Amino acid sequence: MPASASLKAKRAVVRSIVDGARHRFGLAVAETDHLDRWQRAQLTFCAVSGSAGHTVELIDRAERFVWSFPDVEVLEATRVWLETDT
Repeated sequence: MPASASLKAKRAVVRSIVDGARHRFGLAVAETDHLDRWQRAQLTFCAVSGSAGHTVELIDRAERFVWSFPDVEVLEATRVWLETDT
C-alpha cells in the first residue's frame, strides 16, 4: 500500500481485504507480519477442503480479489500445502 500515509489508512485497506475474503470465500485470513509499518502488510489465507481442486479454486479467487484493490501492490504470493493421509 504505497500510498498509505498512516497506520489507520493501512488498516482500513487491510480490513477491507480480510473481511471481504472471509465473507466471500469462507477463508481464514489474518495479517501476519509488518503490523506497525504504514505501507506494508503480510496477509495469510487458509482454506480447508475435501479436495485439492476446490482449495486451489478458493485460493485463486482470493488472490484475484486482493489484486483487485487499486491501493494494493502485491510483492509476493506464496502457497504452502499441508496434506493428510486420512
